[in-house]
Amino acid sequence: MALHAFSDITRLLVLNTDSYKTSHWLQYPPGTTTVFSYIEARGGSTPYTVFFGLQALLKEYFTEPVTDDDVALGAEVCAAHGVPFNREGWLHIVRAHGGRLPLRIRAVPEGMVVPVNHALVTVENTDPACWWLTSYVETALLRLWYPTTVATHSHATRRLIAESLARTGSLEGLPFKLHDFGARGVSSLESAMLGGMAHLVSFQGTDTMTALLGARLYYGEPMAGFSIPAAEHSTITAWGRDGELDAYRNMLRQFGKPGALLAVVSDSYDLDAAVSQLWGDALREEVIASGATVVIRPDSGDPTTVVARTVRALDAAFGSDVNAKGYKVLRHVRVIQGDGITRESIASILAALESASYSADNIAFGQGGALLQQVNRDTLGFAMKASAAEVDGQWRDVFKAPVTDPAKRSKAGRLTLMRSGTAFATVRLDSPGYQQALADGATEVLRTVYENGRLLVDDSFAAIRARAVAFEPAR
Repeated sequence: MALHAFSDITRLLVLNTDSYKTSHWLQYPPGTTTVFSYIEARGGSTPYTVFFGLQALLKEYFTEPVTDDDVALGAEVCAAHGVPFNREGWLHIVRAHGGRLPLRIRAVPEGMVVPVNHALVTVENTDPACWWLTSYVETALLRLWYPTTVATHSHATRRLIAESLARTGSLEGLPFKLHDFGARGVSSLESAMLGGMAHLVSFQGTDTMTALLGARLYYGEPMAGFSIPAAEHSTITAWGRDGELDAYRNMLRQFGKPGALLAVVSDSYDLDAAVSQLWGDALREEVIASGATVVIRPDSGDPTTVVARTVRALDAAFGSDVNAKGYKVLRHVRVIQGDGITRESIASILAALESASYSADNIAFGQGGALLQQVNRDTLGFAMKASAAEVDGQWRDVFKAPVTDPAKRSKAGRLTLMRSGTAFATVRLDSPGYQQALADGATEVLRTVYENGRLLVDDSFAAIRARAVAFEPAR
């Protein structure tokens, strides 16, 4: 198999693994026929996860049959690399299964909110000759940590903003309160797509267009997110410092239509002067006459201080109305803060506005690197571990219990996840607790989503969003 493009590499599942995995087929006990593993988030930045992204990964990497050419290239690369390669094992998959992976993957429904320290996915081989395959796919499969972590963080931010809106304003605009600015700050186009989709599970505002294509391709969503015309510094500063007013006026004339939204970065030179003298004075009547809502974007300085000062200045210029909850809502204008945004800074900004009697309706947030890039596998403690193996026809527990770090003790046995109300429990399939949970009316959350090379569940993006909004973590 000749490699001509990145797409050739990504479909090569035989090498979509870590080097040391290629020798593990020689390391299991003789007589091993099945290996059962699970994936969990052991905890970290949040006490729960919003599970997302497995369907995309399965469609992209696990549904294309392995070929003779794939096996030949795998053997060639591993020989030159200095590691063993299970050529006969892979050829067996090609001959006996048409290249389709003899695996069963069970998982919680995407979009479901699950407390940490529970099994989110289980994996086992369905062909006794392929006991080694379960662990081999860990590298590719565990990358679901990334979209799940981003989805979890966006969900946590949604809850934070929703609490402020519930006290001070209206929940109607909640889906557009956190906008994805992260496409340029991630390590790859695929990261932008996966992370951008994950954000859109909880919100509908994005400038990451690749995420729209991913949601369409992998989840059947015609349009997952929306944006508005917006200025960047170059489109303002290209007019020159003396032309700043003309630059703003051009934005109004190009995009200022009744009912429209447009965002204008306004700190290229002097934010306070731009707000009070240009937007609030020279352009005030034009803003009002346009019928549009102009969203002012500060992009420097301390976020909390700058936002509070900008909102007050806009209130002085355009006025505000007091809503039914007793908080002020600006007329004709809003603010979006896209610099220095984290959950902590969002909380600080919202608290400052609330203490000054301004509604959270006045503010939206844009987030870039902190949304899509400043996460890793340890952010939520993701791991995939073997928990059971069938050897000589008998199941045995497989787990680790390191004395040097008890927190890394892994679970044992063939596992599933049960749910009763908002309570979750990871239980062994062979335990009395499993049968008792069923008898008590609990439901089994894990469902078979992939078996023997075929995807069995194809969820819509709308269904995933509905789950994320409906389920709240147990407290």
